Amino acid sequence: MTAADTVYSALVTREHSRGGDLPERVERDIPRNGLRLVAANTLQSSGDQTVNASTVLPWLFHALGVPAAFVGLLVPIRESGSMLPQVLLTPLVLRVTYRKWVFVTGAVVQAASVAVMAGIAALGHGTAAGVGILGALVVFSLGRCLCSIASKDVQGRTIPSGERGQIIGLATSAAGIVAVTLGLAIRAFGGDDLGPGDLSLLLAGGAVLWVLSALVYSRVTEPAGEAYARGGEDDAGTGTGSGTRAAAAPEAPDDADRERDGSWFAEAARLFREDQTFRRFVTVRGLILVSSLSPPFIVSMSVAAGTGALAGLGGFILASGVASLIGGRIFGRLADRSSRRLMAWAAAAASIVALGFVVAVSMPGFDGSSAVGTVFFVGGYFLLTLLHSGVRVGRKTYVVDVAEGDLRTTYVAVSNSAMGVILLVVGGISSVVALAGVEWALVFLAVLGLIGAVSGLRMPEASAAR
Repeated sequence: MTAADTVYSALVTREHSRGGDLPERVERDIPRNGLRLVAANTLQSSGDQTVNASTVLPWLFHALGVPAAFVGLLVPIRESGSMLPQVLLTPLVLRVTYRKWVFVTGAVVQAASVAVMAGIAALGHGTAAGVGILGALVVFSLGRCLCSIASKDVQGRTIPSGERGQIIGLATSAAGIVAVTLGLAIRAFGGDDLGPGDLSLLLAGGAVLWVLSALVYSRVTEPAGEAYARGGEDDAGTGTGSGTRAAAAPEAPDDADRERDGSWFAEAARLFREDQTFRRFVTVRGLILVSSLSPPFIVSMSVAAGTGALAGLGGFILASGVASLIGGRIFGRLADRSSRRLMAWAAAAASIVALGFVVAVSMPGFDGSSAVGTVFFVGGYFLLTLLHSGVRVGRKTYVVDVAEGDLRTTYVAVSNSAMGVILLVVGGISSVVALAGVEWALVFLAVLGLIGAVSGLRMPEASAAR
């Protein structure tokens, strides 16, 4: 047994693994590939902390004197910008034999974009700096888009069902450790007085992390072609290989099929129209945004109530890091047992937390500036971030397990492009509702989350443990 086998077996529970899903030559490389995927994803997630659109970049805009209106563009550009182009880029990605190079390209693009942001942070000021950073963020999102398309496909080709959720969870936990360390360091050495120069160094460090992620990912041993994942034939052509998990899911079309149907976009529309599993997944994913969109409203409520515990860049990163550290390993194992149940129950719990906030702050005598109020806000913010880790790990594991080969790539790209639109719509509606009071925005998101949780429990099972 090699060192990689020993370490991997110590980190990953393999009792539910479906190693027979992969060719024998790929199975031999599972431990090495698993550790490399964990390392590369950890480096990427750690880099994400240095360019977080909810914490670091708003802080940087304030330090550079960028107009406040620009701050509201950060999250939509980062999230939707990495989702919407996927439907356009996927036809190109499907032509690439080794998808790991798509990820490497995306990581390099992100590294270059963050390096540009670091330069602007060091030299820029005011509106011009804001425009430059937003432009770099657009390019950054395109790189993130490439990584998103390729990562699930590479993981599906190299890691068997039953271990994929744990791989995602390990990377999430490891990134949490980095985030906790970073948050403590910022609180200890920077506090609330971080200037543009300090943030420039932070961004430069993030660029280095993405370069390292690209280098590690390039070492993944990925099989060429789609022969074993196209749906039904193994290496010997016996018909025992892995196809799609969902019986109703169609096979991914080849180029001739796309040309006959008119375009790749017609195929995407056909997925929504004919593939019930895919349609349910996108619908549920669009409904369970409560854990991702509620935290900013919680912070807004805490500031309005006079709570100061969440103030400071380090505090936000620290809370996010602790949630990732705790949730990554736990949720990874749960996702390998049932990713759909994890998504559903985590979304339901997040909805309950959000509704609990509304009830509590509406009670007579509630004082958010008191010690009890501070603990309430900080604890709630932590819970929502923790539950978002569960939703995220479950969602990623489900889409990797529910389909194979090019169909998986199509699932990821089309669902993410759809989510780019849905995120803008739901985010816009919640912002309009918030004009009547932040509490009503939380109620709106919580109701959607509960509906999504119920719908999620009705989706077909995709993970190895059934």
